[in-house]
Amino acid sequence: MYEGIIQDLIDELGQLPGVGPKSAQRIAFHLLQSDPVDVRRLAEVLVEVKARVKFCTICFNVSEDDQCRICRDPRRDQTVLCVVEEYKDVVAIERTREFKGRYHVLGGAISPIDGVGPDQLRIRELMVRLADGAITEVILATDPNLEGEATATYLTRMLREFGLRITRLASGLPVGGDLEYADEVTLGRAFAGRRSAE
Repeated sequence: MYEGIIQDLIDELGQLPGVGPKSAQRIAFHLLQSDPVDVRRLAEVLVEVKARVKFCTICFNVSEDDQCRICRDPRRDQTVLCVVEEYKDVVAIERTREFKGRYHVLGGAISPIDGVGPDQLRIRELMVRLADGAITEVILATDPNLEGEATATYLTRMLREFGLRITRLASGLPVGGDLEYADEVTLGRAFAGRRSAE
């Protein structure tokens, strides 16, 4: 192990998702060898992103404004709402260029093992959005894993009272995978072939 601030840097980098001890060490030494101007720019961007980025007041996607660019876009179909777990899923779906509606980001999935229940997600806010009757279809685009399926099943039961068309993404996505890692073709086909949620 290293001394003082170098070990502190490695420890902090190791807190990032997907960065293990070896990767943290490599990144730390890369930063030490980098030009000070580049390191300063990285530090400034990290501080600025925490100061400026917030969540959209409508869909809870990340945004620098009160409303994200998708919610501000009048060309988007306001009658179709795609419900996703995380904001990174919005990016994955947008890359397909198949979906022209709006989004709702739950902020996770139901996972009793992790202590995440419906009350920890933005389900109440979803119900408020659906109350005015403008939305006619809800696409449940949760991850095809145990937590995502549990969340979709729960939402399907909750949404039936609204008399909406409730659909799920079609097969083609690997079970146990995450939407953000699916390629554009697979995700695009899954979107085009979505089915009713039951």
